[in-house]
Amino acid sequence: MAKSFQPLGDRVLVKLVEAETKTKSGLLLPETAKEKPQEGEIVAVGPGRLTEEGKRLPLELKAGERVLFAKYAGSEIKEFDQDMVLLSERDILAKISGSR
Repeated sequence: MAKSFQPLGDRVLVKLVEAETKTKSGLLLPETAKEKPQEGEIVAVGPGRLTEEGKRLPLELKAGERVLFAKYAGSEIKEFDQDMVLLSERDILAKISGSR
């Protein structure tokens, strides 16, 4: 049975981008030396945060955008052999545009 995730409030579901396995000089990194990825692609976004007056503030982000997020933020989820993180919008530090 396939699951479908719809984040609530100001939360965002992000599919993690694989960490580099080589350094810029060409050295291969062992599995234990790799850092936790801080970059990913947004898969789904919530409807936005509710204010105290009951108004909904929409998110600035949308599905398909690449983002950089805080190192230890969010809750990790593994679904369909994909590593994902459920984050609050305030844990996202920047949008990434263009090719790397």
